[in-house]
Amino acid sequence: MDLKPLIAEKPVVIFSKSNCCMSHTVEALIRSFGANHAVIQVDKMASGQQVERALLQLGCRPSVPAVFIGQEFIGGADEVFKLNVQNKLAQLLLEAKAIFL
Repeated sequence: MDLKPLIAEKPVVIFSKSNCCMSHTVEALIRSFGANHAVIQVDKMASGQQVERALLQLGCRPSVPAVFIGQEFIGGADEVFKLNVQNKLAQLLLEAKAIFL
């Protein structure tokens, strides 16, 4: 499945599941920056299993959360938290025009 149409919607797209606590944590972190983002809950989609397979093929294990910033695959929760600790997440969000100073 081609994820490009889904990730083109917003500067930040987070694939999640409604019952995944790590997805909710990543969403809260991105939201704390005031970022323009979309959340796609794969467990609520008719084609959710296809989307999950595509995320797994990208290397996201587990499949969610999967974060795209500026249409680039960033990774899952560990990668997003690491970028935040390194003070690199805000810069990525700025470059993607998800936030403005």
